[in-house]
Amino acid sequence: MIFQRNMAVSERITIRVNGRAHVLDVDPATPLLYVLSDDLELQGPKFGCGLSQCGACTVLVDGRAIRSCVRPVKAVVGTEITTLEGLGSVEEPHALQRAFIDEQAAQCGFCLSGVILTAKALLDNNPSATKHEIQEALSGVICRCFTHTRMIRAVMRYAREREGLR
Repeated sequence: MIFQRNMAVSERITIRVNGRAHVLDVDPATPLLYVLSDDLELQGPKFGCGLSQCGACTVLVDGRAIRSCVRPVKAVVGTEITTLEGLGSVEEPHALQRAFIDEQAAQCGFCLSGVILTAKALLDNNPSATKHEIQEALSGVICRCFTHTRMIRAVMRYAREREGLR
């Protein structure tokens, strides 16, 4: 189902994304994904299924991985939203992004928001997550490039490096 934006009921809403406040005139029921991609022109979260099932639209809201395709923008007012772009830059990638680069764990990149942000939320809450726990957390993110093994290696590499156990 594709969401139709209703500009007739737009309201002024302020959201914090990647450390910056953005004031927008939008329908408060607009899915957060549409605001991030259409209004803020961010390319990390992607439209995949539109049903909260594939994970391509994943973002962090106050450190928790959520599916932005089904979350109305009004539900995230007063929170800190982090997209894949908010973790690091091309010049200075976040350590988790660096692990994905080092392990060559990305192929097409469509699922990366889901995989990387879900892994970050998991390891922020459980720094000593086991391989099984990582696999379980990532099981809800669909990747069709079949790079799962490299992705798990990248997440585990990041977890080890984070703990200083290289």
